[in-house]
Amino acid sequence: MTGREILHKMKVKAGFGSSTSNTGKGKTKMYGKRISHGYHLVKGQTFHPMEDYVVAQFKHARDSELGLFAIFDGHLGHDVPDYLQSHLFDTILKQPNFLTDTDGAIRKAYEITDSMILNKANKLGKGGSTAVTAILIDGLKLVVANVGDSRAVLCKDGLAKQLSVDHEPNKERKCIEMKGGFVSNLPGDVPRVDGQLAVARAFGDRSLKVHLSSVPDVKDVIIDDKTEFLVLASDGLWKVMSNQEVVDAIRDIEEPQVAAKHLTEEALKRKSKDDISCIVVKFQ
Repeated sequence: MTGREILHKMKVKAGFGSSTSNTGKGKTKMYGKRISHGYHLVKGQTFHPMEDYVVAQFKHARDSELGLFAIFDGHLGHDVPDYLQSHLFDTILKQPNFLTDTDGAIRKAYEITDSMILNKANKLGKGGSTAVTAILIDGLKLVVANVGDSRAVLCKDGLAKQLSVDHEPNKERKCIEMKGGFVSNLPGDVPRVDGQLAVARAFGDRSLKVHLSSVPDVKDVIIDDKTEFLVLASDGLWKVMSNQEVVDAIRDIEEPQVAAKHLTEEALKRKSKDDISCIVVKFQ
């Protein structure tokens, strides 16, 4: 077994995943609440290796119990999402104001991490990655941040609530054009930054960075008794299912790992051809 294979097995055991098909689960108690998570990944019908990476783990930090969850959907290679999987949360937690100004700490860590990726472009390549991260603090507060089109959706009393923002090029056309870039549907059939990238914000992408943002949208929510579960997924799921369809499909599935696998299978049935990664976090 190679060193990379050994490292990959260690990552999967710790709650990290990326391969042709990965799955995992975990559970803990936070302030009397039983929190559980499960994740599942399936490679899409593409010629390149799997480019989706996940983080799903519980961790103690600064007298708080944290749930750390993320989807990283790479493009033009897997090195950038792999780097994010290994480094982004560590950088967030190292910020001195993490607990007093969590939103600010996350924004700063995204900035630092993107700079590190750009500085390592010779090693990490010319590609990039979207990201959606969710940090659960003591089972009471959830902080979601994202760049790109990987999405976070909360189920509260049976209703789907999107917590992330899909950073589509058409929505940020003015900002892109002010930086000297352009948005075009050619080549292809979707709007792309400089005719290349189908999202307006991402980590990496050194050749496009002058026209591309890595500033995340950040949203805080309180986890109350009506909050049932959280779904994080790459766009391989959201291309073929609406937020409410996702919530309805798994609301009656008790085990989050089974729920995550069910969503990936449903996306495949609906002819999704992209890599599909999904995390489900149950709060009850």
